[in-house]
Amino acid sequence: MFDFATSELLLVAIVALIVIGPKELPNALRQLGRMAGKARVMTRHLRAGFDEMVRQAELEEMEKEWRAHNARVMAETADAPAWPGPETPVDPMVVPAPVPATGPPMSSSPPSPPPPAPSGAGDGAAHGPDAPAAPPRPGSLP
Repeated sequence: MFDFATSELLLVAIVALIVIGPKELPNALRQLGRMAGKARVMTRHLRAGFDEMVRQAELEEMEKEWRAHNARVMAETADAPAWPGPETPVDPMVVPAPVPATGPPMSSSPPSPPPPAPSGAGDGAAHGPDAPAAPPRPGSLP
């Protein structure tokens, strides 16, 4: 934003030393630092307020879109036939009978596990009494 060269800063320091004097220069620099800090705080506060206003405007826009969508959905469902609820008496002559399910009958027993895969089929490992024992898995007990 501001582009100061070293020679320009040196010139400002010399003028400040001559105008303010060596005794008051530390106090003047301290006050200048405090004012710069206050300016940063005010800028941060202004930016936060601006961000809040933008966020509120976005929320209002989203609320308008939601209300329009909600009104459209309510208008579509207002024309749909109403389903009988628990408070609505149901005439057994109007309600169709339940349709039986197709497929195999369900049993109350859990499903049986799949059959074990043939061991050693095509893996080239030797099986039988002469085969070496498999090494133990890490963490297993002997």
